[in-house]
This record gives sequence, C-alpha cells and structure tokens, in this order.
Amino acid sequence: MQVSEGRAWQQLKLHCDQGMGSAKLSDLILEDNRMSAFSIEMEGLFVDLSKNRLSSETLPLLEQLAEECDLEGWIAKLFSGEKVNASEDRAALHTLLRQGFTKSETPKAPGVGTNTQTSKAKAVEGQLQKMAEMVEKIRTAQWRGASGRAITDVVNIGVGGSDLGPLMVTESLQAMPQVSSINVHFISSIDGTQTSNVLKSLDPKTTLFILASKSFETIDTLVNAETAVHWLEQAGLQKSEILSQHFIGISTKPDKMAEWGILPKNQLEFWDWVGGRYSMWSAIGLPIAIKVGMDGFYDFLAGAAEMDEHFQTAPIRQNIPAMLALIDIWNVNFLDIPQKAILPYDARLKYLPAYLSQLVMESNGKSVDREGKAINYQTCPIIWGEVGPNAQHAFYQLLHQGTRKIMCDFIAISQRDDFDGTSNENIDQSFLTQHSLSLANCLAQSRVLMLGDDAIPECLRAEFDNPFKHYPGNQPSNTLVLDELSPNSIGKLIALYEHKTFVESVIWNINPFDQWGVELGKLIAKETHAAMTSEEVCQEFDPSTRALIKRLKYEN
Repeated sequence: MQVSEGRAWQQLKLHCDQGMGSAKLSDLILEDNRMSAFSIEMEGLFVDLSKNRLSSETLPLLEQLAEECDLEGWIAKLFSGEKVNASEDRAALHTLLRQGFTKSETPKAPGVGTNTQTSKAKAVEGQLQKMAEMVEKIRTAQWRGASGRAITDVVNIGVGGSDLGPLMVTESLQAMPQVSSINVHFISSIDGTQTSNVLKSLDPKTTLFILASKSFETIDTLVNAETAVHWLEQAGLQKSEILSQHFIGISTKPDKMAEWGILPKNQLEFWDWVGGRYSMWSAIGLPIAIKVGMDGFYDFLAGAAEMDEHFQTAPIRQNIPAMLALIDIWNVNFLDIPQKAILPYDARLKYLPAYLSQLVMESNGKSVDREGKAINYQTCPIIWGEVGPNAQHAFYQLLHQGTRKIMCDFIAISQRDDFDGTSNENIDQSFLTQHSLSLANCLAQSRVLMLGDDAIPECLRAEFDNPFKHYPGNQPSNTLVLDELSPNSIGKLIALYEHKTFVESVIWNINPFDQWGVELGKLIAKETHAAMTSEEVCQEFDPSTRALIKRLKYEN
C-alpha cells in the first residue's frame, strides 16, 4: 500500500479539502499563542513556522503521518548503520563522520553501536589525523612546492559533492578570525573556461591541487586535473615533482589514486558508505580545514553532531528537521505548492541555494518507491534561490504577484562580529547599519508574502488601490535565525537540511541515497564524445543529435 492510501494521508487530504486548503495566513497569524505553537528553538538556532497555512488541527495529523511511516524506526536505522540505501546495498553513515564531537573535543571512537561501526569510527579518526597533519603543513608554510617555495594557493578540483559543499562552506566562513592567508580556489566545470580563469592568476610553483573524486573516474574532474598537470609542466616542473609536491588526492579508491600517480603520503580516503553529497564531513572537507584550521573544522563537525543529537532525541513537535520536512510535505502534497526558494539574507551564504538544490533534488528527485514501484504522488519540490537582497530586485516580483505558489525559507544571521572596524569606528557602525537593514528587509519580505495587501499601512492604501499594485499574499514561509555564522552554526544548518531531506524520503517511501538519474547521462556523454570524432558512431544517433553533432563537431 502506498502512503497516499494510508489513513493519515487521507485525513490530511480531508482536512485540506474542508477548509485549510483555502485558509488565509492573514487570519491564521492572529490566533492566540501561535508563535509559541509554531516555533522551535535549540542552542544557536530559532525557527519560526508560524507563516505556514497550518492550524492546531494540522500538526497532530502530520505527526500521525510520521508515525504511520515509522519515522522513529527509520531514524534508528540511519544512525545504527543499517543498509538504508537498498538499491546500492549499503549504509548511509555520513553521521558517523561527526560522531563523538563536542565543541571542545576531538573525536573519540563511539562507545555504543556495532563492532563494525567502531572500526569505521577508528578509520575516520585515522584519516582526520592524517588530514590534520597536512593542514598544519600547508597553513604553516611547511608544505613546499618543487621549487622550494611555500604553497600560497590551493585549488580544489572536483564536481558535485566534491565541490559544492566545500565551496559553500569556505565562502560562508571567509571572514572568520582563524581564516588562513592561503587562497582556496575551486574548479568544477569541464568546459575549460573556469580552469583557465583560475590558473591564469596563480603561480605554478606555489600552487597545490586537491584532486577530489569519490570514484576517481569522473571525467570532468580527471580532465581538469590533467590540464593542471600540463600547466605545471609548462612552468618547467617535472611530472614526478608535480605528483609528489603539488597534488593531494581524496577518494574511496586508493588504488586508482596510486595508478594516476598520487603518492600514498598525499592520499586521503573516505568510504562508500558516505554519499558524495554528504562527503564534506570527511576528507573532502580538506579545503574547509585549510581555510579555517582543524579546530574550526572540528567545530564544524560539532555543530552537525549537535543537530544529529537533536534529530534523534527531540519529539516530533520540537524536532526541527522533522517539522520542516512535514510542513514541506503538507505544502507539496496537499496545498499543491511544488517549489521552494532558499533566501539567505547574508552574502556569505550565496552558494547555499545551489548546495541545497543538489542535496534535496539529487536525493529525493525520484518517481519510484523503495521497492521500485511507480508512485502516485508528488515527491521532491524544485529548489532554487539567491541571496535575499539580490533576489528582491529579480524574482521577488514573481513571488509577490505571480500566478504560482512558492514556499520560501528565509535565513537570517542575528549577530555580525566579522566586520573589521578597529581602525575607524564610523566604518564599523556603517557595516552594522547595513546588517540591520538587511534583517529588516528579510522580515519585511516574509511579512508581505504572508499578508499581501493587508501589510500596507492605512496611510498608503489609496496609493496601492489599483490592480497593478495588488499583493495577493498567502505565500507560506519559514524563517531560520542563526545567532551567528560560524563553523559550528553552518555545520548545524547543513545537518538540519540533511535530516529534513531524509524525513521527506521516509514519508514518500523513496531512497534518498542513490542517484541513478545522474548515471545514464554520464554514460551517454562518453558515447556522444566518441560520435563527435567518428562518423560511423554518429550515424547510430537520432536525427536531432546527429544534426547538433555536425554543427558542433571538432577534431581532436
């Protein structure tokens, strides 16, 4: 039986049809004690859920849905190492990468769980220790290039999970006090433009490359790495020097790293029970550690570990990932709102929407259930977004006056302590004023999306009394407030969205840990590349693709 045929689902549908589907947020928000009933708080994070089309009757129905789908049991399976990734016959134990961390302690092998988990935890510790040694050498100018000069720039070559996570976090933490003077760059695109733009500003003799690939077979990554090797050779470096002093490899495949030429001392490993989009908690997070130091990286893991504990222990009504997930399911499956905009009101989080697009849509963009049967309900929402102040001058027009309903996550940072105003008090104050204005915009936009015309002050009503200035409102949103933007808080935020995505997969009965939809495109791309240099292979293609190959064809 599919979840849509279950009692809780049917009761939610009836609840929607009998009034909640047409309820007005402008009325709901006036309910007594709404904020206390529709907000959740844990250390460093406050979440306001009140601007959703929910009533006190909706919550127990959503809770019942979670119970019918055995959410508690699935959470236990996830953390205990059961093979929750059934299609690939393996566990999804990315949470083990941060198990045992606190804000002040480095990891310890867990005292609970299976012997297998304990051995995995020890393997994690070993790689973290090796990673720490590398980070120390790089950050203290002890890692030298072939010319004997200290490394000044690190370039991470990866794609997907080996790129988006580390890129997003290093950008988010760019202003932390412990940030290194080492410049960290990222290359992911296969077209060569990004590679060229990054390399032309660097000195080959002081540049270190991180070659990050779970399978060590991803063509995008390997081609970019070969280009980097050629660039270093053009600077007069020998291949043996390049591989021993200018390359670090990170993969689940040490044999393939060795075959490519990366020395064992320069290899870091992770494991097949860590999905690519969950891998920045492992050695894939090396660029983060280089930027903020290992203590900062440990604090990043600690923030995630705190969210793990909250997710495992908090009751559903006070469980932030669970409630955010259940509300999304209410919006997607009952209110027919299939899109979500991620709107951070802090420019340091500019890559967060792209990161969450991958996390959510690669995980839950599925149309068959865990048994491989076609499902008869919507699953993953379309995720997109932008830094809020920029988005206000772009697609907010659609949010406020378009024909589509879109749910939003507003993300705000309460305190800013990264402004360097030590030399000029006026500069410091101006930055604080900017931050205050950004927060005001965040609150104003969520309010107008909720209330529409009802948000217009009485003194301005006449000015807005025409159809071109009509604001329908009734657009649902959540507001997530972090006390600060730090390694700990960004770790907590990312783990929140990981667990939220998992809860949604449990309710929809899909496997969030495989990504077969990615694989066929990569396979066909290799065949298509062969067709671009072989008329015989090209003739096997469809007429449209043949015509495009002919137009774009080049000879190697």
